Amino acid sequence: MLKFKKKYLLKIRLCLFACFFIHSSIFVFSQCDGRYENEIFTTTSKTTLTYSDVYIDGEHEMDVYVPDGDTYTNRPLIVFCHGGSFMNGDKEDSDCVDFCESFAKRGYVTASVNFRQVANDFISQGIFIANQQEQYRQVMKAVADVKASIRYFRKDYANGNTFGIDENAIFVGGASAGAVVALHLGFIDDVSDLPTSPFNIQDVVNDLGGLEGDAGNNGYSSTINGVISIAGGINDVNWINASDEPLVSVHGDADDVVSFNCAPGLGFPTVVTLCGAGEMHPQADQVNLTNDVLVYPGEAHTWFPGGSSNAKFVQALDFIADFLFPLLPCNNISVFEINGNSSKLNRVVDMLGRPSKIKENTPLYFIYENGIVEKKMILNY
Repeated sequence: MLKFKKKYLLKIRLCLFACFFIHSSIFVFSQCDGRYENEIFTTTSKTTLTYSDVYIDGEHEMDVYVPDGDTYTNRPLIVFCHGGSFMNGDKEDSDCVDFCESFAKRGYVTASVNFRQVANDFISQGIFIANQQEQYRQVMKAVADVKASIRYFRKDYANGNTFGIDENAIFVGGASAGAVVALHLGFIDDVSDLPTSPFNIQDVVNDLGGLEGDAGNNGYSSTINGVISIAGGINDVNWINASDEPLVSVHGDADDVVSFNCAPGLGFPTVVTLCGAGEMHPQADQVNLTNDVLVYPGEAHTWFPGGSSNAKFVQALDFIADFLFPLLPCNNISVFEINGNSSKLNRVVDMLGRPSKIKENTPLYFIYENGIVEKKMILNY
């Protein structure tokens, strides 16, 4: 049952005119009914389906996980993508299953998604490793597929909402190659962002149907509300800008498959450069994008494939859950106050500008969509 507490606070409004006003207000917090932070359900159920209305094959299947016995019908969704260097991997890999089951037990709906990969033969995979144009093509085909899976859920939402999702709380993530997919999906905003030299990648993407791709469910949005990267990287950190979605990453700083900094993928000089958490998060900080990163010192690319059998993987799941929790619509604050500021809360940061949960007895900055910034300290007594 949702519980409300009265909390009294001192609030200093930071005005555009450098004026300071002290107000007293009463806030009512929605705590998401105790959901989404910890595993509160014991078991989950899985449904396997084809998400494309164009392709009928195993490459366009996903496993959807929901918590058993849950009566909620307005739940956040995470679409999760497997690793495997775009040549291997599957939605049933242990880290994918464990990620999806853990977040479903927290109250989310989760989906482990397959996408098109390089053909499983020596010649096709050799061409892929040697040819950067083909590498881009493969990444953007995967992005197109995952966007179609997001549109599938929005189409389902408009036609009965079978899985009980909140279409305003959709996150995309993945591990290794799956994180590469999620990052490029989240941060490439326009075909014009893509390079034209030494290969014209814009033409490659246009041949695939543009950024929305060719995998169907047309007419529905593929927008997301946040990106989750486990040992992933992006080709160009400058694609990350202030208008983008929040980013959370977990990465080992000795990773030689997807570099923590910037280096060719897989450690092969013929593969496009990928820039990991060590470069993405300084860029996110520079543009004031909400973000956080968990770094494992000395860890390579081997800490996560074992899934929940690895303590670091379990720690990563908790870290990601803590980051996502303040972003959820059920944590929007209803405010009853003298000054009449009814704008929607955008984000909360601490005194150093870092994203923060709402905490008692701690000075925080509340940033609203109308541009107003408020410094508040919530006193609970």
